Amino acid sequence: MFQDRSFLKIIDFTPAEVKYLVDFSIHLKDLKQRGIPHEYLKGQNIALLFEKTSTRTRAAFTVACNDLGAAPEYLGANDIQLGKKESVEDTAKVLGRMFDGIEFRGFKQEVAEGLAEHAGVPVWNGLTDAWHPTQMIADYMTIKEEFGKLEGLKLVYCGDGRNNVANSLMVAGAKLGVSVTIASPKELFPDEELVESVREIAKETGSVIEVTDDINSAVVDANILYTDVWVSMGEEDKFEERVKLLKPYQINKELTDRIEGDWILLHCLPAFHDTETQYGKMVEENWGLSEMEVTDEVFRSENARQFQQAENRMHSIKAIMAVTNGNLFIPRV
Repeated sequence: MFQDRSFLKIIDFTPAEVKYLVDFSIHLKDLKQRGIPHEYLKGQNIALLFEKTSTRTRAAFTVACNDLGAAPEYLGANDIQLGKKESVEDTAKVLGRMFDGIEFRGFKQEVAEGLAEHAGVPVWNGLTDAWHPTQMIADYMTIKEEFGKLEGLKLVYCGDGRNNVANSLMVAGAKLGVSVTIASPKELFPDEELVESVREIAKETGSVIEVTDDINSAVVDANILYTDVWVSMGEEDKFEERVKLLKPYQINKELTDRIEGDWILLHCLPAFHDTETQYGKMVEENWGLSEMEVTDEVFRSENARQFQQAENRMHSIKAIMAVTNGNLFIPRV
């Protein structure tokens, strides 16, 4: 079912399998909090390949490996020849003979797929330009912790509707029975073919997938507001364009006051909610904005769960690694 499988995108897994991963993540979090060992990967060696820099993904995979009894080896963009002097296929075959599993965080989804095809060991997608699957298990884990359920809830994503997080949220929500609305300017709507394929999945679980440029109406019945940076890594030349397009999609107090029920804020981080970063200072100097996708007031509010969400990256990654490489007994789901 899970053993020896790679984890490259949520759409590869059934609703029951995705639900199991969320629940198993919650279980592993409980074990860690109670100090109960769970070294399902004891004696294994794990390669951590990073084309893109990271805080949460690197920390989460490193701690997850240690908790599972495995030894992580970090290989950054300047440490390996992947795609420069050595092909993806050759790199995969070499690393697959030395390591028991491979994490990849980079640009092209094709690289993650190529590693999985040729490595002979599980490959886990820590992020590509197309998908962010490990993030999704942490996100929906956080939602279930807060609401005690997933089915019937509504998540509204505010921002760039074409990016890897928006795509992944739609797929995971459809698999788990959570309705997802993408609130985005029309210029940044998600791919129509993807939306239609996700709606077919949603028919099985009862969720509703919507795309709109009317953010004010979208949030009224939201349970979860989710946002992400306006400019993804590798798109730094698009700051001016994105600031102009996405300013009306900022999560601020005026927007959250429209919500009629209980709600939480999620953000996969980093967040530009103030000017305490180089990017934040640059945007303020050039476009007069001291806050971008979320205001500091909302980011620090009692509704915010982004740091719980960040912690859950580690628990969920641990679950993903354990079920695919730990020879666990798992009842068929």
